[in-house]
Amino acid sequence: MNDMTHKGLDLATQTAKISASGVQVHYGTNHALKDVDVTILDRTVTAFIGPSGCGKSTFLRCLNRMNDTVASCRVSGQILLEGEDIYDRRVDPVQLRAKVGMVFQKPNPFPKSIYDNVAYGPKIHGMTRNKAELDAIVEASLRKAALWNEVKDRLDATGTGLSGGQQQRLCIARAIATSPEVLLMDEPCSALDPIATAQVEELIDELRHQYSVVIVTHSMQQAARVSQKTAFFHLGNLVEFGETGAIFTNPKDTRTEAYITGRIG
Repeated sequence: MNDMTHKGLDLATQTAKISASGVQVHYGTNHALKDVDVTILDRTVTAFIGPSGCGKSTFLRCLNRMNDTVASCRVSGQILLEGEDIYDRRVDPVQLRAKVGMVFQKPNPFPKSIYDNVAYGPKIHGMTRNKAELDAIVEASLRKAALWNEVKDRLDATGTGLSGGQQQRLCIARAIATSPEVLLMDEPCSALDPIATAQVEELIDELRHQYSVVIVTHSMQQAARVSQKTAFFHLGNLVEFGETGAIFTNPKDTRTEAYITGRIG
C-alpha cells in the first residue's frame, strides 16, 4: 500500500478549490513570480517547497491578497476561489481573508486572553448573535486546533503566556474560528521545537479533512510527511507540481531532482 493510499486520498474525486493561471508578481522592477499555473484541491494539503527567495511565500500571499499591503507589489493573472476571481474589484479583501485564513511563521497571538484571541474574528465579522454562540465557536475552534484540553480552565489567561507550540495552535484556532474554506500556513513550524512541530503536523493532517490546506515549508521531510500535493518553486518559476510521492521519488524536472537531492538549495 503506497503512502498516498495510506493517507486515504483519492485525488480523482477531489474538487478544485483554488485555480491560478498566468500569475505574475512584480515588486517594483523585481519580477518575483513568473507565469504560475496551479490548481489547489479541496480537503488536501498542498506543500510549496523551494530555496529561499524562490517565490513560494510570495505566491502563498497572493491567495489571500496579503500582497495588497505592499505598495510596490503588482499582481496580474487570475486566481479563482471556487470559480470567483479573488482580485475582482467587488471582492472585499477583509471578507476574503475570513474565507482564506493564514498562519504565520512566528506565532503571533494578540496580547489578549486566549478566549478573545479566538473570538476576535467571529466578533468582527458578526458571525454570532449572543455569548452562547460565541462560546461554542471558541470551544469548537480550540478543539479543532487540539488545544482545548490544555487551556479550557484558563481561557481568561493571556495568549502570549502559552508555550511556542501552544501559541501556534492558538493562532490556528484563531484562523479557523471564522470558518474559512482554505488555510494558508507560511512555515508554521520553523520557530517550534521538534515536539511542538510534530503536534502541529498531526493537526495539519486532521485539518485537511475539513479544509484545503496550503503550507510553505523549508523542510522537505515535512512536505513529504504532511502533504498530498507538492509544488516546487525555483527563481520565481513553478517548476513542477504533482503528487507528493511522485515529486520526491520520481521528479520529472532536473531542477526538482537537484533540489531534492541537495545539489541546489
